[in-house]
Amino acid sequence: MNKLDINARGVYLIAVTPFAEDGSLDLASTDRMVDFYLERGANGLTILGIMGEATKLTAEESRTFTRQVLKRVNGRVPVVVGASSAGFAPMKELTQSVMDMGASGVMIAPASSVRTDEQILAYFDMVNETLGPDVPWVLQDHPVSTGVKMSNSVVLSILKNSLNCVMLKHEDCPGLGKLSAIRAASERGEVKRVAILTGNGGGLFLPEELSRGADGAMTGFVYPEMMVGVCNAHAAGDTERAHDIFDAYLPLARYEQQPVAGLAVRKHILAARGAIASAAVRRPGPKLSAADIADIDRLTRRQIKRLKELGLE
Repeated sequence: MNKLDINARGVYLIAVTPFAEDGSLDLASTDRMVDFYLERGANGLTILGIMGEATKLTAEESRTFTRQVLKRVNGRVPVVVGASSAGFAPMKELTQSVMDMGASGVMIAPASSVRTDEQILAYFDMVNETLGPDVPWVLQDHPVSTGVKMSNSVVLSILKNSLNCVMLKHEDCPGLGKLSAIRAASERGEVKRVAILTGNGGGLFLPEELSRGADGAMTGFVYPEMMVGVCNAHAAGDTERAHDIFDAYLPLARYEQQPVAGLAVRKHILAARGAIASAAVRRPGPKLSAADIADIDRLTRRQIKRLKELGLE
């Protein structure tokens, strides 16, 4: 098994969950989607996240989808599975199930019910107990979705208290100062160094986050080659090139990050690119209007033009 560890780098794509037009899981498209992401340079995949519509899946569908992804990946890259839950029993059940299938680790966000620093720390003490000593896990810091604001000191305390927490998924926004502070603390030896991959809406701050010490991105964007290109250019020391690549895709990335409609935008373009057969979003979910599709077409044409100017198309 390709277990997750603190050396994770690059781009871990947050995968969508493909559905057929009738709302059922589309496992054939799941294979196509995995191939699409890996052919474009993804270093890992993360499934059953927020943009993967995890809350709309039954427990059995979650296992079926995970099994299909892992079978198609076949050990080529690590696969992280979102296992956040309001209760620890379903968290433990899903974690044990996916790890037995060959998942590389799980991702856990704080429950929306915790508020104070003491409650957050106690919650993650229970996470450690629930997951056990053999499961690598990712701490997801995404207050927009959870409603839980974790301070720098709380994040550092969780890392100190959690032997098997090997990655921070940094999605606090604005969060560049927080990212800098956490990385500086590890460099001073105050806390162990873990991988830091960033979300922040399709990598909307990716070049700056890499400059602040992030090791890559764990987020979704319908053009994963953008994030791969930015990370590769930055790793090669060509910061200006990283910004040029990022800027060419930014208008469409921004459009994809609209609240509510963003998932429909992503699935529409993935279907247009041949990655999935249908753009269906499971109910309840958004649908695009003719005007939305016209916007996407315009932005795509402009993106192609700019990429040609940069010699990237």
